[in-house]
Amino acid sequence: MAPPVLLLHGLATSPERTWRDSGLIDLLADAGLTVLAPTLPGHGPGASHAVADYDHVLDDVLARFPDEPCDIVGFSLGGQLALRAALAAPERCGRMVVAGVGENLFRQDDPTPLIEVLRSGQPGDDVFSGHFLQLAAESGNDPLALAALLARPHPSPLEPADLATIQQPTLVVVGDRDFVGSLDRIVEALPNGHGVVVPGVDHFQTPKAFPFIDAVLDFLDAAPV
Repeated sequence: MAPPVLLLHGLATSPERTWRDSGLIDLLADAGLTVLAPTLPGHGPGASHAVADYDHVLDDVLARFPDEPCDIVGFSLGGQLALRAALAAPERCGRMVVAGVGENLFRQDDPTPLIEVLRSGQPGDDVFSGHFLQLAAESGNDPLALAALLARPHPSPLEPADLATIQQPTLVVVGDRDFVGSLDRIVEALPNGHGVVVPGVDHFQTPKAFPFIDAVLDFLDAAPV
């Protein structure tokens, strides 16, 4: 029997917006797969505004995993968490698709501008942060909870040597207009890594791009029943 598929959404969005609207949940279900699409910490109704409540985000995400090993599809924040889950609990992770993650995996960008926009509710001239503010509103997320999530102490950026210990077959997908940068170093570091660059697609378009969806279905052997 095929393992369940766990879908991890991106920052400021939701399982419905990232995976249901794109059709991926239904396509995977049509292939006879069990699909789990949890809401990440800091997202959804009632999410905490206290920074201290996000001290153990990876542990909270792993608590949402099924009891049996699962395949994982993660976008952006969800993709980074998928890789960290494979490092922390490899026995719980099967095949992985990591999308919207590139060179940014290896650095710690300053979240302060985005935190300030989320707290104030006023994007000003910051188009990038303003998009996340709009995305939060459209997805039913509390900007103050997202700001608290971003203000938590972040783990150190990953290194290629970390990825070299991940044995799971991993597909990395990035749009060629994505601000996260190239996927090359990630794919090169992963022992069983494969890469797909989606032409003409930026970060936020990736989950709904047909080449991304086709790549996921092919990688997970998810042909309709």
